Amino acid sequence: MGSGITARRDLREARPLWADTSHISVLSHKTPKSRRYNVVVVGAGISGALVAHALADGKRSIAIIDRRGPVKGSSMASTAMIQHEIDVPLHTLSGSIGKARAARVWRRSADAVEQLQTLVDQLGIACQMEAKQTLFLAGDEYGARALAKEASARKEAGLTADYIDAGQLKRDYGIDRTAAIRSDASASANPAQLTAGVLRHARKRGCEIISGVEITDLHASSGDVVLATSTGHLLFAGHVVFCTGYEFLKPLANKDHSIVSTWAIASPPGLKLPQWLSGYLVWEASDPYLYLRTTPNGRLIAGGEDEDSPDAYLSEAKLAKKGRVITEKIGDLLGCSIGKPDYAWAAGFGTTPTGLPMIGEVPGLKNVHAVMGYGGNGITFSMIASHIIAASVTGKPDPDAELFAFKAN
Repeated sequence: MGSGITARRDLREARPLWADTSHISVLSHKTPKSRRYNVVVVGAGISGALVAHALADGKRSIAIIDRRGPVKGSSMASTAMIQHEIDVPLHTLSGSIGKARAARVWRRSADAVEQLQTLVDQLGIACQMEAKQTLFLAGDEYGARALAKEASARKEAGLTADYIDAGQLKRDYGIDRTAAIRSDASASANPAQLTAGVLRHARKRGCEIISGVEITDLHASSGDVVLATSTGHLLFAGHVVFCTGYEFLKPLANKDHSIVSTWAIASPPGLKLPQWLSGYLVWEASDPYLYLRTTPNGRLIAGGEDEDSPDAYLSEAKLAKKGRVITEKIGDLLGCSIGKPDYAWAAGFGTTPTGLPMIGEVPGLKNVHAVMGYGGNGITFSMIASHIIAASVTGKPDPDAELFAFKAN
């Protein structure tokens, strides 16, 4: 492989809200302490943090390497709507991968949200983690009839899903849509504090965190995986896990994976918002769709206006325009003004036709693993990935691994 094993990208544009919050720094160093590790995790975002933490047992030697530094990549741009609902509805996904397999995906996603909340509680990470309900609104992609079908499919799969008609939606939430689905098993958090907190605990469990070093090439054979670095050194690892967000491995370019652009805003704090909203994540069945939530100090965070472009998010003009559109859509939906946003930012993210990520060993590269294609469920899928990758490395395959495995081009 040529120089630069990952596709270098600016993962986000402008400054997200989370960049100005406290407790997001993590100690790292510039030089690996060793040349040989049991596991090298490439990427110090939420995926890399959770994977390293899942593998850290005090016995394995683990290095987390990032060319930027801890918490500096796409995790910072997340709106941290930690949903069990994936971008492709359950009844639609059933038509693509089969009813039983689709139900397993959705149940695994719900379990992942609960497991993440438990982990944060056990580790005592202060990251504004809050359990939330979700309100999924009918839109131009899926109307009332489709939402009724979706609610039935979720219930059949063992998930909570309350179908709400137009009258109840207006009475209880003041929203004028034809229908909605109310569900549990979601959450929200400060993604930078979450990532930093998990990384700190991984470090306490013996993981080495190395910043400012880029992996420029690799060679995988029957023995160790050999990694070349931007500092001119070679590293040897039993396993390598690429958790590089949307700077995915060049050999992984896949017809089912693409990068799209998205935009987000954060309002000033202390807004007078509908009281019910503090306990909910809200998103709609439209294309492009709007999604929103609140923070404990009364900010409203919203995003959407996605475009099928790998670099549209880099446009300053679009950043301003998309921010205005999102703000206007919020006013139309909630019937209230949020004023001029305090923050507006944009980012790229990976997506697949099924809405499912690609997790597992890379075809043709023994002991080289990767996680990519997270869509709108980045943090939830990161939690799933940490379990699947840890199980693979330890030789005890996860029973759901095949649901997310890489497919051949």
